[in-house]
Amino acid sequence: MAERKAAIVTGAGTGVGAATARWLAARGYGVVVNYSRSREAADKVAADCGDAIAIQGDVAEDADCRRLAAAAAERWGRIDAVVNSAGATQFVPMADLDGLAAEDFQRVFAVNAIGPYQMIRAAAPHLRRSRGAVVNVSSIGSQTGNGSSYAYAASKAALNTLTLALARNLAPEVRVNAVLPGFVEGRWLRDGLGDAGYEKVKSQWQANAALGRVSTPEEIAGVIGWLIAEAPVVTGQLITADAGMVLGRPPAVTR
Repeated sequence: MAERKAAIVTGAGTGVGAATARWLAARGYGVVVNYSRSREAADKVAADCGDAIAIQGDVAEDADCRRLAAAAAERWGRIDAVVNSAGATQFVPMADLDGLAAEDFQRVFAVNAIGPYQMIRAAAPHLRRSRGAVVNVSSIGSQTGNGSSYAYAASKAALNTLTLALARNLAPEVRVNAVLPGFVEGRWLRDGLGDAGYEKVKSQWQANAALGRVSTPEEIAGVIGWLIAEAPVVTGQLITADAGMVLGRPPAVTR
């Protein structure tokens, strides 16, 4: 019987992280389901995954990242994949330059950029041995300079650069890529925008995206899973998965 592969998915209690944990489990991976606050949801995800453990931890804390890596290695004897899906933001309109303090930037960067670095560093020895893969969950806000706040967009741009640097320096043993979603249906945006704001922004995205729709967590998880399990020659790539939002729809042609 083949030895079971193992993955760590941060921010796996809800949304894209939860969908990715389920995707990997369905393909035979043991999964560390990391969460920060969503304990009940993470326990449910772990139960759905079967051979999985839910572990609370804040990726902004290096000791927590090392604890997650140690737990995976102790349980399965290896780490084959790390998915950095944990994220933080402040929902502040871009027009409001006074809406963010330095402390807001520091917290968002701690989770969105420093956290993935710490998680990858903690898992790197195991990933090298297994010739594993890392996927960082970024955002098209990193390229458009738009989104929930300046802090969020800037932190995801930093994550993109981190992806490229780590892909180069962990090669040839470890592949490192990032997925850049656009609007993803789910609780995270609904909680941040409120019901009315969520529906308004969703409609705007659908109207402007080339595919005329937004994404689901499961669809983004499929892209992440492909990068982990089915793309052995892909590394150092920033994969846009936004239903064609950045591409946009062609303008109407008039005479």
